[in-house]
Amino acid sequence: MSEYKSDLLRLLDSRGYIHQLTDAEGLDALATKEVVPGYIGFDATAPSLHVGSLVQIMMLRRLQQAGHKPIVLMGGGTSKIGDPSFKDEARKLIDAETINANIASIKRVFDRFLTFGDGRTDAVMVDNADWLDKLEYIPFLREIGQHFSVNRMLSFDSVKLRMDREQSLSFLEFNYMILQGYDFLELARRAECRLQLGGSDQWGNIVNGIELCRRVDGTQVYGVTTPLITTADGGKMGKTEKGAVWLNADQLSPYDYWQFWRNTQDADVGKFLRLFTDLPLDEIARLEALQGSEINEAKKILADEATTMAHGPEAAAEAAETARKTFEEGAAGEALPTLPVLGEISLVDALVGLGLVASKGEARRLIAGGGARVDGEKTGEDVTIKVANGVRISAGKKKHGLLTAA
Repeated sequence: MSEYKSDLLRLLDSRGYIHQLTDAEGLDALATKEVVPGYIGFDATAPSLHVGSLVQIMMLRRLQQAGHKPIVLMGGGTSKIGDPSFKDEARKLIDAETINANIASIKRVFDRFLTFGDGRTDAVMVDNADWLDKLEYIPFLREIGQHFSVNRMLSFDSVKLRMDREQSLSFLEFNYMILQGYDFLELARRAECRLQLGGSDQWGNIVNGIELCRRVDGTQVYGVTTPLITTADGGKMGKTEKGAVWLNADQLSPYDYWQFWRNTQDADVGKFLRLFTDLPLDEIARLEALQGSEINEAKKILADEATTMAHGPEAAAEAAETARKTFEEGAAGEALPTLPVLGEISLVDALVGLGLVASKGEARRLIAGGGARVDGEKTGEDVTIKVANGVRISAGKKKHGLLTAA
């Protein structure tokens, strides 16, 4: 661990957030003597962010905890293009009305993690459409475009990946990194922003913005990236059989969110506790040292803490109680995913309808392999289920749902 002087870099370093720094000494010195406004950009390509964005949200939370000012930059402008970084193909273009609706939906998440207001360290939310939508093309090319080298832009990994695979990279997408660099310049001017934070895939974009601020206004700004968060088996954090782990409750229930954290691999418990909870480091060290079945208690604490942060203490307590009833008592808790049924339904349709499997084919394979249960009883056939009162459906040992009478 490096010997940083500022509370900010010590906090980020001790919890595992730092991958790259553009000028560690300069940022460390700045953060010891004044409040540093720092930002992260979030494009509004869906009604909710997912758990893959959570490490960035937590970075803003840590920034505020260390006495600095978080700036949440919503990409109302850049969402009209879409970030091409490390994507195999171009994003589908979405209209302004959808983008604005997505931003309104996403805003609810940040209220859980940050304190907003007018104070020196209170978080603010801004939208880059406020300046990007007003740009005039020729003046923008003259003022900003001259500072970007196409040769250098082509050398960035995010671009080279598409080129090496001979996949099309449109001129529209190629402009994205220029616009992101311009965001940093605008925030430095408008909000005295001195720091951009982001994932490791944003390194090239962040460096572009830093150099643009220096060349155009002579402003010294800084960048920090986080490591790519992977699971112990090398998988991408947040990818599950059921799809994305959304942060909005209307996209993914608090119970399913709790279960996602409860199912963390043993080797990841300590890392995830440091990154995604506010528990003290000495308590985390104790929890990650637990052996055998005791590590499950650490996973429950991780699930409780992460769910409380995203959905509140009541939702977390309800999810934990539902899990306890389901797994420890064999009963059906109230927060399980439910499917109203009129009369009867096949087990295959029930498994798909509850979201316990992704397809009918997967459901049939699960049943044939003996992994499906109806009210705790294993079945190897696609039985027809008559639904009068609640019927509990299980896919394996960890996925459960409830059929209710419509």
